[in-house]
Amino acid sequence: MGGSGQKSAVRNARIPGNIFLVGLMGAGKTSVGRLLAKRLGKAFYDCDQEIERATGVKIPVIFEIEGEAGFRAREARMLAELAGRHDIVLATGGGAVLSADNRKLLVGNGVVVYLRAVVADLWQRTRHDRNRPLLKTAEPRAKLEQLFAERDPLYRSIADIIVDTGSQSLGSLADRLELLLIERQSAEGAGAPLRAG
Repeated sequence: MGGSGQKSAVRNARIPGNIFLVGLMGAGKTSVGRLLAKRLGKAFYDCDQEIERATGVKIPVIFEIEGEAGFRAREARMLAELAGRHDIVLATGGGAVLSADNRKLLVGNGVVVYLRAVVADLWQRTRHDRNRPLLKTAEPRAKLEQLFAERDPLYRSIADIIVDTGSQSLGSLADRLELLLIERQSAEGAGAPLRAG
């Protein structure tokens, strides 16, 4: 037990600052983020959950009342507040990258990790979830494909690290992410993003 405590203390010391997780709905940002934060001794936040806490209503209700534009404005304000904190792991909303200001904010305040998943996996993970307003459509899988096509280039454009999530366990994914974060910290500013297939 003592050995693992030492190991995580070393990891924490070697991975300072904020870690921002980006990716489409169903990529695992919240699940992986929560586990990663625990391992690294950082505070965890989920942007959507913080919006719900601040407004007192669920995201689908905000979409219903204020439309996507109203939600995006709330998201930008919450993102600015959270990105200003220190030593956190933040799971961003899938559409946060649509705003150039949000992308600049993330890049300027921490390490951006893109959790990339193929549409087939995203569909399996989200098809029974009723809290995804953008998937409340006649063709939800086609909508996911459209979102992937639109957003994948944006995620890639700001990512310091890109991890293909595949079908691995949460623990394995968190292990790989820790390793990549440590490697990135050691490399100190090597130009190209790290990619793990």
